[in-house]
Amino acid sequence: MQMRLHTSTTGSGPLHVGLIHGLGASGATWQPFVERMHDAGGYTVTTVDLRGHGESERASSYLLDDLAADVAETLPRGLHSVVGHSLGGSVLVRAVGHLQPEHAIYLDPGFGLSLPTTGFAGRAFWAVPPLSLGVMGLIQARRSSVQRAAYDPSIHELLAQSRQQFDAKMATDVFREVAFHPIPIAPPEVPSTIVLSDDSPAVLPDSMATALEREGWGVRSFSDIHHDMHLEDPDRTFAAIADVL
Repeated sequence: MQMRLHTSTTGSGPLHVGLIHGLGASGATWQPFVERMHDAGGYTVTTVDLRGHGESERASSYLLDDLAADVAETLPRGLHSVVGHSLGGSVLVRAVGHLQPEHAIYLDPGFGLSLPTTGFAGRAFWAVPPLSLGVMGLIQARRSSVQRAAYDPSIHELLAQSRQQFDAKMATDVFREVAFHPIPIAPPEVPSTIVLSDDSPAVLPDSMATALEREGWGVRSFSDIHHDMHLEDPDRTFAAIADVL
């Protein structure tokens, strides 16, 4: 069943942009990036809280099609652009045909996780997924600890609040669905741009990015930036997509 999501809209510019957060985050965690957009001028920005995140309700199902149906129900059709980060990209690609924005932008989207799904390695990894994914999460947290330590205290507060609001039981099902059902290699439904960080192969393998580019997706990358690029460096992230935002 579709859910009407919690949203927040700020600004009054002619370019209306929707922002869809990643797993365990919330619409509020876009704040540094939204501030950068408003500094540039000309934007109206709507953020959403996906089901089980932020101020939106929890649910019995967290299939990606359910999350996408919520977004399609909640965001206005025909926005200037919609941006999805990580899980938000997985959701946006499934909702974009209904939303029909002028441009879709995907920041390190979860299009195909680099997790084992076949053979002995796949069986072993998914035998006890909370353990396997927990170990993977610890490794990633250790890798990202340096850049996260440099975040402004206000960002740490936003992230802490979003973790408290997050329905963590969805994580295993989300990872499993993305890993076993990567998006098909096909032309984009609307003009689309993918932006990749140094961490992008974990959520979008290089071979998939190349194949999508051949199908007409715009693919951009910039170095010395990590998965949460919009938090780590809102200025560089804005500059990377300002021409299509």
